[in-house]
Amino acid sequence: MESVVTLIAAPGGGLDAGIVAEAAARLKALGAETGRADWLADDLACDLAFDGLSPDQADAAVRQACDGLTIDIISQPVAGRRKRLLIADMDSTIVTTETLTDIARIAGKEQVIAEITDRAMRGELDFAGALRERVAMLEGLSECALADAYGEVELSPGADILVRTMNAAGAVTALVSGGFTYYTSRIAERLGFHVNMANRFDIADGCLTGRVAEPILGRSAKYDALVKLAAENGLALADAAAVGDGANDLEMIQAAGLGCAYRGKPILRDAARAKLDHADLTGLLFAQGFRADEFVTD
Repeated sequence: MESVVTLIAAPGGGLDAGIVAEAAARLKALGAETGRADWLADDLACDLAFDGLSPDQADAAVRQACDGLTIDIISQPVAGRRKRLLIADMDSTIVTTETLTDIARIAGKEQVIAEITDRAMRGELDFAGALRERVAMLEGLSECALADAYGEVELSPGADILVRTMNAAGAVTALVSGGFTYYTSRIAERLGFHVNMANRFDIADGCLTGRVAEPILGRSAKYDALVKLAAENGLALADAAAVGDGANDLEMIQAAGLGCAYRGKPILRDAARAKLDHADLTGLLFAQGFRADEFVTD
């Protein structure tokens, strides 16, 4: 069959045969032919192959079947489903927080910087201007504060498994952030990303100067990185998976073959075909047809 819809439950499970059967019935009611349910992980993720509907039609039908349930739905063609390039945002995607806000907490300026960050991620502010404004508020902060903030960083559930499994499958993995290389370099080494790209703090005499080193990786930087990395590795954009949460991820998400909004802000969630609102980041593996027993967990 040419297309597949994947049902992915929140961590802990909750997906059962009855839900999958109802999803199949919804597809058949619209004239689709469906295959047998293919469980990628018991109680957690299941594929339904189908013909006779577009992925968008199938997506809408299965969402109706799962209305009110903590289950994500991703519908797509079968061909080229498993990707060979992963580009991931860092803040509020691979890690649970915004690292610049974590630094601001140490500086006693969390609220004002968090508010600007939130507006920028919703697409209400120019990204580069908002970044300069926030970093200017940190002028004079000791470089040691960056290490203190890093010590509190937590990985999003499934982030390590996502990166290690795609690496093991031969994919190129890149961490591309509108944040800072102080963090992307450390997170990339920790998880095994092949590439990391981000902005750089200007530091003098052990303190932040309040400036961002030029050039700034702005709103289009992640899309540019996607195009560059695909070309360097002889891949099409359709061969890439991309995941992020904010407005500066929008162009990247729309261009990638599998572009996913993870706990996405409205501007991104409304534009992304794939959404993980409930599942953890291993949902991006299930979306590519990986089975739980293929996951690299250490």
